[in-house]
Amino acid sequence: MTIPGMRRLVSGDNRVSTLMSLCAAAAVLAAAPCASAQDVDALREAAWSSVEDHGGELIGLSDSIWRYAELALHETRSAAALADYLERQGFVVERGVADMPTAFVATYGSGSPVIGILAEYDALPGLSNRVETRKVPLVEGEPGHGCGHNIFGTGSVGAAVAAREVIEQFHLEGTIKLFGCPAEETVVGKVYMAKAGVFDGLDVCLDWHPGSMTGVGFSRSRALNNFTVEFFGRTAHGAGDPWNGRSALDAIELMNHAVNMLREHVPTSTRIHYVIPDGGGAPNVVPGYAKVWYYVRDLYRDGLEPTYVWVLKTAEAAALATETTHKVTLTTGVHSYLLNRPLTEMLDRSLRAAGAPEWTEEEHEFARAIQRELGKPEKGMSEGIREMPAEEQPAGGGSTDVAEVSRIVPTAKMNVAAWPVGSPGHAWPVVVCSGSGLGHKAMLCAARILGGAAVELLVSPDVIAAAKEEFNRKMEGKPYVSPIPRDQKPPVPPPI
Repeated sequence: MTIPGMRRLVSGDNRVSTLMSLCAAAAVLAAAPCASAQDVDALREAAWSSVEDHGGELIGLSDSIWRYAELALHETRSAAALADYLERQGFVVERGVADMPTAFVATYGSGSPVIGILAEYDALPGLSNRVETRKVPLVEGEPGHGCGHNIFGTGSVGAAVAAREVIEQFHLEGTIKLFGCPAEETVVGKVYMAKAGVFDGLDVCLDWHPGSMTGVGFSRSRALNNFTVEFFGRTAHGAGDPWNGRSALDAIELMNHAVNMLREHVPTSTRIHYVIPDGGGAPNVVPGYAKVWYYVRDLYRDGLEPTYVWVLKTAEAAALATETTHKVTLTTGVHSYLLNRPLTEMLDRSLRAAGAPEWTEEEHEFARAIQRELGKPEKGMSEGIREMPAEEQPAGGGSTDVAEVSRIVPTAKMNVAAWPVGSPGHAWPVVVCSGSGLGHKAMLCAARILGGAAVELLVSPDVIAAAKEEFNRKMEGKPYVSPIPRDQKPPVPPPI
């Protein structure tokens, strides 16, 4: 299989000379504490060649996970497919880490540096779709990969395998760890893995995500508390004897009204969202039980906490006013993402060395057909690489559990174009592209970039030292503290 835009490691008449140069590079790497640019180029070439050699397997693996489309903490087949493949490739895999059956860690190599790579593979509810340029559910109401995690997880695995083969080929010192992270969509997996110490001992960590453009990101996410409030009242006949009831739904309505009143008095950086997953069963029954689900966000945790406490006070007040009781469950919480300039600059170099995906006219037309269906400008797929921002960009509105990793170890992130410009996230066009040739090409591109970055880090102690220096400066010597109560277990649901 040939990947467009990839330079061949060995081809035609230059096979012998290339192998000789690689051997010479290996000798230099073994003798020198810090590799030259030429040495790094040779390692990158070897990593890219590995991705090309395994390309067909990776596409098959990605497509299997796309078909499985398993929800958060139900990713049994998806996690097993990735873990089994890594075992066949020589990794030692620990499964069921951090009390989550679908979380795993795959390790290869020994000694320092220890390079982490993150992988995700959970799907979203109600987004099943065929690989067509219109909304046509594959199975009505079933999950689908509306965030591209099938190509995310598989691309990261491809990078880890490429780094393993380079370590073996060049007899390099160092360790590669691939982290199988479930339940990103519910902001759960890495939170509980971080609380359990799974990421401890890393020197640096690399992350990517499919998107509509290619480039490294340099903006923070928002801190988040994800929690539910349950109210417990007393049922009664809604018409016959409502005075004997105490409405849990009334309590929720009072709480939500109070929260909507307090929005005027919170900082502009605050975001508050809620839904009512259980508000009662019938109009003529006073609901004795009801539940509301909240997200509260802010730029930093110290900005989030006062608003969170205020929201909890509204729950107390609502319970008092309705003569009900209530229970608060903090399901998960995250910090804002801690940016690391030196590591991000290294990832940007690796991205530019590997190159962005190169799209055919047929692929552009496929993308334009989706854009027509969406009523968007028919720009096709994004070409080229965005410039790395010269300084930190304004934070977006969302949150990610990768933020917890970034506060334990220097972490860098990037995006690779996988779906048309203007496509909405968490929607059917992403499902379509993640199961098509567009997604395949983005995945293999990401594997080349991350694989190249990982092997560069193996021979670049100066980059790692600079990344750690910035990390320590920003953390001010403070240890990571999980937002989750010490003894709380992850919310693993019963099997579907």
